[in-house]
This record gives sequence, structure tokens and C-alpha cells, in this order.
Amino acid sequence: MKVTPAIVIENVWTQFGKKIIHRDISFTLERGQILGLVGASGCGKTTLLREMIGLQAPSQGRLSILGHDINYRQPHASGQLKNQCGVLFQKGALFSSLDVFENIAFPLRELKLNNPSLIEHLVNLKLSMVGLEPQDAWLKPAELSGGMIKRVALARALILEPKLLLLDEPTSGLDPIASQGFVDLLDALHNELNFTVVMVTHDLNVLNDLCTKVAVLADQQLIAYGPVSAVLNCDHSFVRQFFHNKNAEKIFLHQ
Repeated sequence: MKVTPAIVIENVWTQFGKKIIHRDISFTLERGQILGLVGASGCGKTTLLREMIGLQAPSQGRLSILGHDINYRQPHASGQLKNQCGVLFQKGALFSSLDVFENIAFPLRELKLNNPSLIEHLVNLKLSMVGLEPQDAWLKPAELSGGMIKRVALARALILEPKLLLLDEPTSGLDPIASQGFVDLLDALHNELNFTVVMVTHDLNVLNDLCTKVAVLADQQLIAYGPVSAVLNCDHSFVRQFFHNKNAEKIFLHQ
């Protein structure tokens, strides 16, 4: 039985007024893979993420997620699909007035789950999965370190057992130790749960350690797509600047 890809993007154009963001972008991502989406600031990386989960419609083209074409004209038709997608925003986007428990439980309550014992079990399970202690559930976001905020946000993104996880700069703002800890955690969870990941990142270590595919956006187009080893061979000024500087060459030496 043929397995449908996690993501199919065909001839996508995105335009705001006269400004073109994406020009004829196409690629396919198989299930279980981890895609790193890179590009200069303003090239439309986060916009593409928003289009993948139906929050924003492209000007033209087709996006199919987990075997379902996104219907931008009827948002409710994509409701079930959205429940199969988890999202981790760049700064965590935790609700400051809610404690950790309620932040993680929020998607369950949005689905009108009214079983307190089941909610408690699921929240505690996700807390354990991301390496947090039960007592951390009663902390407010202001009491958390940067690394803990990312872990809570990841727990919330995973609470509905998504098949697709979308991450926007998951290691930004973290020190090297916390960043590596988050990478190790995501790698372990991916190996255990085998979800598909799309992440916007500028972290070279993340690209090298985690990503099975890399997509590079520049000049409104997808200029390179494939394993890191293939992307390194792309002769484009952005690729040369991003992947072939001294720091990058130490990381990608064996590619």
C-alpha cells in the first residue's frame, strides 16, 4: 500500500499587493522526515508555515497536508487536519495568565474534552515526555527559564499526538547547552513517535544534527531542496554565505 507524502506543495505563489513573496514553489516531503526551512529574513519562511496549516491562503497553487488538500475557502473543512498538526511558535507563545498545566491542556479544552482525570493523565504524560517534573505544572510562564518555555510549548504542541509538527525557530534565544538539550529531546521524541517535522531555523547544528531534508528560500524561489550534502553543492550567493563560512564549514566538514 502506497503511503501518501506528509506534504505536497505544487506551484505555490504568494503575493501581498505588488510584492511577491513566493514564486512557483514546489516540493514533496515524505512522512517521518525532518525538514529544515532556511532563508534570509523576509523571504517568507513563516508565511509558508502559515499556509501549511491553513491560516493563510497562497495567491495560487496547491498544498496537500497528510493526504488532504487544504481548502482555504472553507476553513472548517480543515478542522480535523489542524488537529493532526502541532505548532511551536518562535517564543513559545505561552499564555502568561495560565500555569504550565493549563497551557498544555489548552488544546484539549478547545476540543471540549471534559474528563478531568483524562486531561490530567495526558498533561502529566507530556510533561514527562519533554523532561519536566510534575511540580512544574503549577508554575507560571514568568517563572520558567527559556529552555523550560520551549519544553512546555513542545508539550502543548504534542498534546493531540500530531502527525506533523511545525516549529518556528525552536532554538532561538537559548544558550548552547539549552539548545543542544532541546535538539536531543526532539530527536528522541521523533525516534519514538515518528512524526514529520517542518522547522524554520538558522541554527547550523540543528540542520546538521536533525534534518533529513533542507529547503532554501531566496529570491522569492526555492533555490535548493534535499539532504544537506546536496544543498551544499548549490551555487547560489545565499548558500555560499550561509553554508560555506568558517563556522559552517566546521559543522558540515564531513558532508
